[in-house]
Amino acid sequence: MSRKAAVVALTALAPISWGSTYFVTTEFLPPDRPLFTGLMRALPAGLLLLALTRKLPQGAWWWKSAVLGALNIGAFFPLLFLAAYRLPGGVAAVVGSVGPLFVVGLAALFLGDKPTAKALITAVAAAFGVSLVVLKAGAALDLVGVIAGLLSSLSMSAGVVFTKRWGRPEGVGALALTGWQLTAGGLVILPIAFLIEGAPPALTGTNLAGYAYLAFGNTAISYFLWFRGIERLSASSATLLGPLSPITAAIIGWAALGQALGPVQVVGMVIAFGATLVGQMGPRAPKKPEAVESFTSAERNGQELSMDLEDFGVRR
Repeated sequence: MSRKAAVVALTALAPISWGSTYFVTTEFLPPDRPLFTGLMRALPAGLLLLALTRKLPQGAWWWKSAVLGALNIGAFFPLLFLAAYRLPGGVAAVVGSVGPLFVVGLAALFLGDKPTAKALITAVAAAFGVSLVVLKAGAALDLVGVIAGLLSSLSMSAGVVFTKRWGRPEGVGALALTGWQLTAGGLVILPIAFLIEGAPPALTGTNLAGYAYLAFGNTAISYFLWFRGIERLSASSATLLGPLSPITAAIIGWAALGQALGPVQVVGMVIAFGATLVGQMGPRAPKKPEAVESFTSAERNGQELSMDLEDFGVRR
């Protein structure tokens, strides 16, 4: 497996994990508490990572972490759960699948990445494939839910672009940066949740198990892999892994809830997955002479090892 393929595979685990969010939200969590759910997903995970890494932001990274935390977590989570509660899972997934199109536009504006025909076509194909997978005839459209879904997708897309633009401080691992963002995002949600939804609901063992899964497996680990992948992939390549989330959600619905998967859904999966694969294919680099290639590979491998170690806050 090539180095890039390994990075893509690890990064893809994040949206695959997020594909279980709709199932866990509807089957394990108390109803109509999107802000509290977002809080319970972000803040415990962020505090755990802060305790593990023992690193705090310095200088400009205080406000950068706050901005990234608000975009990736503080705004995204409540809007995502609001859409999940007010829309059928399929409609929410389709609304969220426009993220790659948002990223194409934002990357052109803030990263100087000119939109290409390939990026636009794969983004549209991914959204179309997702719609075939999850959208059911007669699905209800709730205006508030649709707006929340679009804003959540825009917020996450902006978070991807600015994460790519700013990178991370030298000597700070991706695990620490993930902790900063989750904590900042959770602190954004905290007062809003209590002002709008009041005191936390009484929680059952099932609720606690659902929140524990969302906080640690679905958030702490998944966001670490996601932010690590954004550093190594282009913004459009990373966000085109997003369709794996609704595909996973559809498979979980079929396996765990007995929801049917007909020919149309299978075709949609093929289209969405194909767009995801095409989105990972970059231009082929020109072949170099063997001696130069050997030196370059060794140098590159050393740099990549340094990056892998720094993900966990270890410097060579």
